[in-house]
Amino acid sequence: MMKRITGLTGLVAGALALTACDGMVMGGEIASDLDIPEVEAGELSEATMIDITRTLSSDEFEGRMPGTPGEEKTVALLTERFEAAGLQPGNGDSWVQEVPLVEITGKNFAPLTITNGETDLVYDFASEWVGVTYREDAQTQLANSEMVFVGYGINAPERDWNDYEGVDVTGKTVVVLVNDPDWETEGLDGKFNGKAMTFYGRWTYKYEEAARQGAAGVLIVHDTEPASYGWNVVESSWQGAQAYPQRGDNAPTFTTMNGWVQKEVAREVLAAAGQDLDELTAAAKTQDFQAVELGMTASTSFENDIRTFESQNVIGVLPGSEAPDEYVIHTAHWDHLGRCPAAPDGDDICNGAVDNATGTAALVALAEAHAKAGAPRRSLVFLAVTAEESGLLGAYYYASNPVFPLDQTVGGINMDAFQVAGPAKDVTVVGPGKSQLDWFMNAALQADGRVATANPKPEAGYYYRSDHFAFAKQGVPMLYIDGGEDLIDGGTEAGAAVAADYTENRYHGPKDEFNEEWDWSGVMADLQLFYRIGRSMAASTSWPNWNEGDEFKATRDESCASSDQGC
Repeated sequence: MMKRITGLTGLVAGALALTACDGMVMGGEIASDLDIPEVEAGELSEATMIDITRTLSSDEFEGRMPGTPGEEKTVALLTERFEAAGLQPGNGDSWVQEVPLVEITGKNFAPLTITNGETDLVYDFASEWVGVTYREDAQTQLANSEMVFVGYGINAPERDWNDYEGVDVTGKTVVVLVNDPDWETEGLDGKFNGKAMTFYGRWTYKYEEAARQGAAGVLIVHDTEPASYGWNVVESSWQGAQAYPQRGDNAPTFTTMNGWVQKEVAREVLAAAGQDLDELTAAAKTQDFQAVELGMTASTSFENDIRTFESQNVIGVLPGSEAPDEYVIHTAHWDHLGRCPAAPDGDDICNGAVDNATGTAALVALAEAHAKAGAPRRSLVFLAVTAEESGLLGAYYYASNPVFPLDQTVGGINMDAFQVAGPAKDVTVVGPGKSQLDWFMNAALQADGRVATANPKPEAGYYYRSDHFAFAKQGVPMLYIDGGEDLIDGGTEAGAAVAADYTENRYHGPKDEFNEEWDWSGVMADLQLFYRIGRSMAASTSWPNWNEGDEFKATRDESCASSDQGC
């Protein structure tokens, strides 16, 4: 039994209570005739969540690194469970989409040596710096590369900002600050959205822009607060095998080496160059900043083992009853880091129980519940993507090579790491105010008697750090919702403590392991919310869009204008 809500007056008060990340009041320009069906609660299995999370994060799966036996076991498990849930293969007769990747494993790292011709500064790999190459070369060598401090490394003409103006960095190594210039702003107003990180603050952008500028090397200065994670995360994530898309005929230019340095390493290097890190950082926050030639050179070398292989996205679909060619997508990444730097007890398997065995299990649990409820009007797609930890590679590959046309994809929900500390009064919305999907979410929240809280750390740029972003860049409206921090037992103080403990002690480390004592009630409440949102979108006749002024709206509008069906 379902009702349809065609007037949203009853939801406006709740919607206005949710502020956007990233700054504006949620909702933007709202169509009063959005078709938002109200749906019954789904029959969601906690046993499924526990069983699949426990299995995927067991040592037997070896951290689910793409291209390893752990992947083979993961794909086999998901295929079996999707089929048992009542889905159909999502890629023709196949449950998988092949994703061509290259794996580059650096080894025999020489120290990073910085010199001005008189003084040599020598830094050890892993503890003081990390570096990788995106080039498929057996040997990587950065030799006497002149160094230039380029502030935040941003070239944004539409914001009248260019840190590279007036300097030629061809063949040089650029030193770059993490995040973007106004991340310390208390509010959300500014050239780069104030405290909220923009895509210009992400390390992926900084490497891409340096390559476009012709740089040979990039060294991002790690700083825990603006990065939103400690050096331990950098150290574990940037060692060992790194997967990238295989290069095509028109591949972009890559730098020779992309890396990170500890903040105190950068401070020492800049001091040797007669500069002060704090003073340069302050200057880099201003629009008239000019890059600084440091009079220092950087050198290092390492070898690379190169392996080309195909990883797999796993896709299941529940065909729609009336509009099977219109799709609502659910995404989660099945991969993790494999083996990583060992914990003090010798454990070197990054099991990824929370990140993201929980989200992968959620795909199966949702598939089971939707199949039990019967096919909705539109088709529901369940997509477990590979290589998220390597830079959203599986999601990017699908978004560039969609099995189901993107102009026929209504929108979607991404699930990445469920909070397992018990029930919360709220959920955390990452990137609220971006699209009309917020109104489907708001209706589901109202049905469940819960509230939404805007991302408490907009400076972390979480909207640009998980798989939904690959779809958003192609114009598909996507929701990204995290567990809440206002816990029923302990409130926001307890919620913040749980989040901090996970980030500091388990995130991207060997201790993100399954715990039989976890309280799953909060997970199941969040999963019910995702069920209601997805079911409502699949039962609707509306095509929600990005709100006016959002950076992805033009792409969606262009896609829809060229389509003779769908949006």
